[in-house]
Amino acid sequence: MHLPICHGHAVTPDSPALILIDMQQCMASLDAVQRNNPGAEANIAALLDAWRGRGAPIVHVRHISRSPDSGFAPGQPGALFQPAFAPRAGEHVVEKNVPDAFVSSTLERWLRVRGIDRLVVVGVSTNISVECSVRSAGNLGFAVTAVEDATFTFARSDYAGVARSASEVHAMSLSNMAGEYATVASTKQLLATILQTT
Repeated sequence: MHLPICHGHAVTPDSPALILIDMQQCMASLDAVQRNNPGAEANIAALLDAWRGRGAPIVHVRHISRSPDSGFAPGQPGALFQPAFAPRAGEHVVEKNVPDAFVSSTLERWLRVRGIDRLVVVGVSTNISVECSVRSAGNLGFAVTAVEDATFTFARSDYAGVARSASEVHAMSLSNMAGEYATVASTKQLLATILQTT
């Protein structure tokens, strides 16, 4: 079996896959909603460049809503990838209809067939699609790293009606994931370590 070569590097089963979740135009148009991590897009771009430079596997997950009124509905501009995160030839694209990227999608099979068992997850929003997908990945036995400064979310009220800032929502979501389902790391830590081990 011949391993594919990209940019001079062999893609091996030991290469972690970078999973980008919902980096679509709809998420870039929520200017009126208070969010956290204003540098998240720059960090995602840095990780994407690093993965591309190593020829490591990349998966772009996009949400396609079943509701015709959604900004993520098929044919809506919001459903398109943001230009900075548009997939390139050879990069895998997965469509999902629920927050969890593994439910009723081809993602798990695509990873298993290639022997990929390590995942690095970035994208939006931390407490919904990112957390759902990380929980499933952890339960399925993947070794997952959630990148705390390459994800972001939005302010919302908690169940008791108390307003919570985007930073609070983000921090609690990371706490939900850490240890039980994933390791939480920063972009700097990943750029300094994980790609050098592949």
